[in-house]
Amino acid sequence: MISPRVSKNGLALAAVCLSSLMFGLEISSVPAILPALQHALSGDFKDMQWVMNAYTIACTSVLMATGTLADRFGRKRLFLINIALFGAASMVCGWAPNMAVMIGARFLQGATGGAMLICQVAVLSQQFPDRAERVKAFAAWGVIFGTGLGFGPIVGGAIVAWASWPWVFLAHGPIALVTLALGWRGARESRDPRAQQLDVAGMLALSLAVFGSAYFITQGPDLGYASQRAIGIAIASTLCLLAFVVIERRVTHPMFDFSVFRIRPFSGALLGSVGMNISFWPLMIYLPLYFHGVLGYDDAAAGCALLAYTLPTLVVPPLAEGLAARYRPGWVIPAGLFTIGAGLFLMKWGSGVAEPGWPSMLPGCVCAGVGLGMTNTTVTNTTTGAVTSERAGMASGIDMSARMITLAINIALMGLILVSGVAAGLRYAAATGGMDVPDDVSLRALAESVAGGLSATVAPELARAALLQGFQRVWLYGGIGVWTLGAASFLVFGMKPARDRVRAQASPEALGRCL
Repeated sequence: MISPRVSKNGLALAAVCLSSLMFGLEISSVPAILPALQHALSGDFKDMQWVMNAYTIACTSVLMATGTLADRFGRKRLFLINIALFGAASMVCGWAPNMAVMIGARFLQGATGGAMLICQVAVLSQQFPDRAERVKAFAAWGVIFGTGLGFGPIVGGAIVAWASWPWVFLAHGPIALVTLALGWRGARESRDPRAQQLDVAGMLALSLAVFGSAYFITQGPDLGYASQRAIGIAIASTLCLLAFVVIERRVTHPMFDFSVFRIRPFSGALLGSVGMNISFWPLMIYLPLYFHGVLGYDDAAAGCALLAYTLPTLVVPPLAEGLAARYRPGWVIPAGLFTIGAGLFLMKWGSGVAEPGWPSMLPGCVCAGVGLGMTNTTVTNTTTGAVTSERAGMASGIDMSARMITLAINIALMGLILVSGVAAGLRYAAATGGMDVPDDVSLRALAESVAGGLSATVAPELARAALLQGFQRVWLYGGIGVWTLGAASFLVFGMKPARDRVRAQASPEALGRCL
């Protein structure tokens, strides 16, 4: 007979795993449906960027605050509240009549999803006091979360092909209800009577700095980068970032303890976080546009094509952990970043062959996925293990924030590079074809419509050629960027193990306080 304690633990674990599945699917399935979403809601290229960036910026805004709120008001309570809000936001996304509502709902979805992610760790940490049981619980949680990330593209593509795009979001409604019931029955409530005060000023300063930077990059071409409004946004964003640094150095309980950057393994691993998110993850947002616009794939085929990009991230981490234990993270993380870069350069080469297609893109997709698999888990283990267990939650929070901030900014940057490449291709075609070259404003608008797959005024062959030129620039940017950060990470780690090497492995309890 199963004891009530074991039964409750099983229910709590099921609730945490289902919520992690929702979070993982929402990250990787939405990029696969962006073209369908854009057509259905009459959006443009910038709208597609904000559909993803609203999620990542909102997620960044709540990461560091959630642990404190959960400690003070109850981890189970905050977990259940955010599951309910995530389900409600998902329903609003599915019923959205226009892009404005969709972007707003995605912001709420990102905020509640980020909080839900932190609460998952907190609930598991308190639910399983026995170390052996806790390790098994976190392993199951990681597998389910990775499954959502890995299979999200094909799930999104299949839903669009067999039903319609709203069901990519609406499916989370019933899943959230089941998760609520399981969590209500199984999870144990816990609080920390010594909970710290919420760093509201630091949280707002960082959020405004990230939002302002993404807005400046995304909307800058329309505003004019030299316009007073654009310059004002850039200055305000910079001042918010400086204010954040000043606040964190003066408050009693900072979200960011900058002293950890003196620890070489921590800083070297953090460069790995940045490298992954200027290359692999933002590219996943735009790859469906390549499969649709250049190769002519439908939603289901594009989702299947993305599997080669995401599935290696599930298979490689155990091998990477073994390599890190044997050769140390200072070799494995830079090697992973260089492998991601090699994958991007292979994709650039594969797109330029005489007959580009799935076979020519496969090596690059797999190579980039292998590199991500080598880097991702190793970075997490190293950042949290480079500090004492009491500081592991804070270290994990810095790592996650660095990932989300870099992702938000590089979604905007890659979009800017893609559109500029398309515009250059269209300008060249017009000049060599004896046609009048449009003015810069008109050319950019035309390039955005081509990048978004909405142009009816450009010949299909010309549009494909211009879009290919844009992606060539994107792959070049991502490859050079991740290789540069790989080299920087290697130098920061050093050839020999640093004196302030990994001090203690992160305890799940510390992770639960966190982030």
